[in-house]
This record gives sequence, C-alpha cells and structure tokens, in this order.
Amino acid sequence: MSSPSRPSRLSGHLRATLGIGLPLIGSMLAQIAITLTDTVMMGWYGVEELAAVALGGSYFHVILILGMGFGLAVMPLVAAAAANGDRRQRRRVTRMGLWIGLIFSMAAMPLFLFSGPILLSLGQAPEVAHLTEAYLVIAGWGIAPAVLTTVLRSHLSALDHARIVLWATLAGVGLNAGLNWVLIFGNLGAPELGVAGAALASLATHLLIVAVLALYAACQRDLRQDTLFARFHRPDWEAMGQVFRLGWPIALTLLSESGLFMATMVMMGWLGPNSLAAHGIAIQICAATFMVHIGLSQAATVRAGRAWGVGDVVNLRLAAFAALILSGAMVAATIAAFLLIPEPLIGLFLDPGDPLRPQIIALGASLLVVAALFQLADAGQVMALGLLRGVQDTRMPMIYALVSYWLLGLPAAWVLGFPMGFEGPGIWAGLVVGLAFAAGLMMMRFWRGPARGRTTRPAPV
Repeated sequence: MSSPSRPSRLSGHLRATLGIGLPLIGSMLAQIAITLTDTVMMGWYGVEELAAVALGGSYFHVILILGMGFGLAVMPLVAAAAANGDRRQRRRVTRMGLWIGLIFSMAAMPLFLFSGPILLSLGQAPEVAHLTEAYLVIAGWGIAPAVLTTVLRSHLSALDHARIVLWATLAGVGLNAGLNWVLIFGNLGAPELGVAGAALASLATHLLIVAVLALYAACQRDLRQDTLFARFHRPDWEAMGQVFRLGWPIALTLLSESGLFMATMVMMGWLGPNSLAAHGIAIQICAATFMVHIGLSQAATVRAGRAWGVGDVVNLRLAAFAALILSGAMVAATIAAFLLIPEPLIGLFLDPGDPLRPQIIALGASLLVVAALFQLADAGQVMALGLLRGVQDTRMPMIYALVSYWLLGLPAAWVLGFPMGFEGPGIWAGLVVGLAFAAGLMMMRFWRGPARGRTTRPAPV
C-alpha cells in the first residue's frame, strides 16, 4: 500500500475516495440487500410475519452495533500503521479486534435466546413478540460471524482490499435469497418455516461472508506476510487496550443512534401492526440509501487516518472535502426520489393482492416524505463521524450523540407522535431533531480541530 501522497488537487482526492468508497458502498448495499430480501419475502408471506422480522432485524442490529464499534476501531489504527509501514502493528490490532468481537458475541447471546420477555416488556403485541423471538433464537447465533466480519472488513479496507468485501457480501445476497425462497415458503420439498426459515437463511449468510473474508486475509499474496491468524490464541493486552479504548466510544455512539431508531420502532408498534409494518418498509428503504453514506464515511476514515498518521493536515482537509462532496450528491438524489415516487417504493415490498396494501402504502409514503427532510442531517452526522474516527477522536462524538439522540431526538419523537397527535410522521420528525443537532456538533469539532491541525484526541489512559 502506498503512503499518503503530497498535497494534491481536490480531483485527485475525489478519485481516491471513490476508489476506496465504491467497493465499500457496494458491500454495504449488498449487506442491506440481505435484510431487504427478508423484508420483501416476509411481506409476501404475511403482514404479522413482516412486522416480526422487521422488529427482529432491528433488535439484532442494535446488538450488532455494539460489537461493530470495536471492529470499526480497527480501521483507523490499521490505516495509520500502514501509512507508517508498521506491518506488525496492523496485525496486532486486527487480531485483538477479533478477540474482542468473540468475547462480545458470547456475552450477547442471552439477549437473543430470551428476547421474548424483553419485547413484551417494551409493549409489543404478544403475537408479534412470539414470532420475533422465534426469529431471534435462530438468527442470534449469527452475531459472532457478523461482528468478526466487521473487524475483517475494517482490516481489508484500510489496506486497499475492499473489493473482496463486496464480492463476499454479494455471494451472501445470493445465498440468502435462495435459502429464503426455499425455507420461508417450503419450496423444493423443504418444510414451510416462515420466520424461522428467514432466520436460518440469515445465519448461513453471515457464516459464508466471514469465512470468505478470513480465507482471503490468510491466503492473499499481499496479506499473507501479516500472518493474521498465526498464534491467534496468544493475547496481546497492549493492542487489545488500544482497540478497546478507541472502540468503546464508537460502540456507544453507534448504539445511541441505533437505539433511537429502535425506540421509534417500539413507538410505531404502539400504533398497531400496520404502522409497524409501514415503518419497517420505510426504514429499510432509508437504510438502503444510507449505506452509500456509510461506505463513503468508511472511505473517509481510511483517507483521514492515512493523512493524520503522518501529520499531513493539507491532505486531511482535501480528503474531507472530497468525501462530503460525494455524500452531498447522494443526498440530493435521495431527496428527489423520496418526494417524487414514495408510493411505488413502498409498494415494492407488499403482495399486490394483500387487502391491507393500500393502507400500508399510504402510511409508508407519509414516512418517506419526512425521511426526505433528514437525509442531509443523517448523512452529515455519519460523514463527520467517519472523519473524526480517522483522526482517532471518538469520545466527544460519543457525548454529542448521547445528548443529541436521547435528550433531544427521543423526547421530540414522543411529543410530536403522541401528545401532539402526528403519530408516525411525528415520530419520524423527532429523528430530524436529533440527527441535525448531532451533525452540527460533530462537523464543528472536526473543522475547528483536526482540520486546522489541532489534536482533539485525549491522552492515552
């Protein structure tokens, strides 16, 4: 891998960001396609089952987010080590990232195995909670391969090997769709398993993806010398501490945002199964477009990490500008789609013969109109987070996220949704409040700190 270049024009940074970002965007879109496939096929199967899988998917994602924080911490550490030619350091932090991922996954399993009582305590309808638990008891075993995939994706992306992540995830999309068709509906002589079939398909998909990435990291010619899995059983407490210190604020930042979205799903469940189904569809559409910004954000982390690792502030600023320009172009396209064609987008997820189809389309379309308003704020906060992670600044962004999402966004969602009577659109409008505030704080921190050559990282502890 080459070291960061000397100060160059913005056009060069746009090309470099796209070179890293496009495979990451593709892999993120492919990843969300797995969930979209579950949602579409369960929508064909039944509205109650759709609500259960949508709720179960969000529940799984909230827990995964915590583990992903430690995986994402590997990316800037490997990028900085690679910029300085330190092969040993990039191996150490990745290996201990895998250790933390395994420990986290074992600790998280009870949350899946006993999810039913948790969902009932959150006010979900008993029939939906029962179906969701049936899904999570199986799908929950995919938490370990999903977390380890994040670690390996960070390692490979920081070393300019993001394409394999794309191909592995695309293979997962194909496997998931095929197994869903067989297991949900009982095709090819298989038993009709419904939500359990969707869960088995998701578990198999997570296992396939992590296996492909691990084999590539161990065997690819440019990476073989890293000996990533040699003496894997030996702990490296110093490297584990580095990953943990950088990762736990990322995990809590991600959890605060994901928890906000999960809380809105719980609120939508209070409005009934139709509102929850409409919310599940609309949130999947928004998540699909948001994957573009996540891919660009991770590319920004790599680019910023390389520049920051060698103290190149000029290229740090140019890398940030390039990532924000590309993200802004996607925001404009998404807003246009949500405002111009919301009904056709929602209709893709529903059986044409379902008698509840018109009602769910109307509810979902109203949510997409509100979603168009927070596209800019949502993209802004994730891009700012990517840049701040690149310069290894994670603790203050965590505080910004907690305040923005839980002290502002969540109360606003409840007030607008229930006391003020706007219901679903009001709940979603509360998201706008939290995301916009977080985006403003994080952008100011980056541009007033690292972008001016000022260190914002706390002293090591």
